[in-house]
Amino acid sequence: MRRVRRILLYSALTLGAVFALGPLLWMVSASFMPTGQATNLPPSLVPHPATFEQYRLLFSRLAMSRYFLNSVLIASLVTGLSLLVNAMAGYAFAKLRFRGREGLFSMMLGLLVIPAQVTLLPLFLMLKEMGLVNTYLGVIIPGLASVFGIFLIRQYALSIPDELLDAARVDGASEWRIFRSIVLPVLVPILVTLGIFTFMATWNDFLWPLIVLSDDRHYTLPVALASLSGEHVQDVELMMAGAVVTVVPVMVLFLFLQRYYLQGILMGSVKG
Repeated sequence: MRRVRRILLYSALTLGAVFALGPLLWMVSASFMPTGQATNLPPSLVPHPATFEQYRLLFSRLAMSRYFLNSVLIASLVTGLSLLVNAMAGYAFAKLRFRGREGLFSMMLGLLVIPAQVTLLPLFLMLKEMGLVNTYLGVIIPGLASVFGIFLIRQYALSIPDELLDAARVDGASEWRIFRSIVLPVLVPILVTLGIFTFMATWNDFLWPLIVLSDDRHYTLPVALASLSGEHVQDVELMMAGAVVTVVPVMVLFLFLQRYYLQGILMGSVKG
């Protein structure tokens, strides 16, 4: 009976994996097909012959390399700067005593229930008054801090012994020295987790770059891919190549760092 259950479980998992990975594998396969082959009936599963023509077209005629670099620049800056800001804020809420700390933190947590779409219009108007619409900074600045990131780091930083911080203060260490030399090394696992999460969210973000960017020279990959679909909706193979360029890099990054991501999540749940 146990063997039958195990067979049924593995069969269900295999079927689920096929349904999950099947479209992604066909996307990669279709990106190497000659023009028109992906729309044949019955549909082709593998390219014959395989060709890099769609990728050559993307990077030679459709400026995909510029969009790719835009995404790398924006996602990297948002990730790096937000980790610094969130780490400092999370540590302050966890270990520094100042008036109104608990009330301010509770108010911030209340913001988690507000849909992000509600804030798009006032945020856009603020950036417009600052002259940052249609600039890289207009995309980067709103991502420099997040309530979720501050909360995640605060919960992790609560596990740092107060005695350790007090001993450093007695020895004459400044607050910045304590943060840099003691707190940051302890926060590395959760910072890696938050960094992966932030990079993936920024890389895949479509709505905000679409709103704040009007010049196609500043487009990120998701916005460029949507624009491409409007002009080349019939070119299925070309669209699949664009999707591969957009999706695969961040998937490879996640697969490479997933061990650190899971480690940070598990340690954070125990420490929190």
